[in-house]
Amino acid sequence: MDSLETELEDARDLDEAALADAIETIGFECTRCGACCKGYEPEADEAQQAGTTDREPHTATVFPDEVRTLQDTTDYDWRDVARPMPYGLSEGDDGPEGETFEWALQTDACGDCTFYQEADDGTGGCQVHEDRPLICQTYPFSVDLGGTSQPMGEAVDEEGMVRAHECEGLGRDISREEAEALAGALKERAVREIQEAIGVRDNYEPAAVDGVVVHDSEGAKRMDGRPIDE
Repeated sequence: MDSLETELEDARDLDEAALADAIETIGFECTRCGACCKGYEPEADEAQQAGTTDREPHTATVFPDEVRTLQDTTDYDWRDVARPMPYGLSEGDDGPEGETFEWALQTDACGDCTFYQEADDGTGGCQVHEDRPLICQTYPFSVDLGGTSQPMGEAVDEEGMVRAHECEGLGRDISREEAEALAGALKERAVREIQEAIGVRDNYEPAAVDGVVVHDSEGAKRMDGRPIDE
C-alpha cells in the first residue's frame, strides 16, 4: 500500500477523545488578536535572503470545495476567494508564471486575508466565520501525522499527536465541549489534507501552457479556477 494511503488510514483512526485531551492539556482561547489572519514581517535573515523588506502575505491552504462554499457565501469570483500557492511560481514578463500545488486564501494589498476585518477596538474578526476553511477552524493546532500540513512556523508545544503553533491564546483554559469540537475539526482536516494529496498525486500531469497552472485534487486549473482545457 502507498504511504499516503497508509497515512489516510491512520488519520481516519485518530482518537478524537485523545486529541481533545491534548488540546485541553495545552489550553487555548482565541483572543481575536488577528495575528493568524494577517501578513507578517519576515525574519531578518529571510528578508536579507529575499532582498526585500516587504511583509509576507498571509498563506492558508483552502480546498477546492471550500473555495466554492465561500463563493456561494459571498457571491465572489474564484479569484476573489483564492489565489495560487506562491511556491514554485516566478515573475515573468507578462506576470506570474509556473506550476504550483493547491490554493491559498486570497489576500488584500496589506497581505492580510481578504476576509479579515478589524474592529475599532483593534480586535479581529472573520467575515465568513461560519464557513471558514478547516485550517482556520483548527488554528493554532495541527496533527503530527505524515501527509498533513502545519501552519507557518515550527510547533511551540506538543502533546501526543497534537502540535501547537505560535499564538497568544495558547495556555488558556478551554472547555471540554470546545476541545472536542476542535478535535473533531482537526481530525477532519487531517483526513481531508491526505485525501487532497492523493488526488493531486493521481491527477497530476505536467501542463504545457502559458501563465500559472495550479494542480489540485480535481486536476490542473488556471488562476480563475477553470480547468486548463476549457
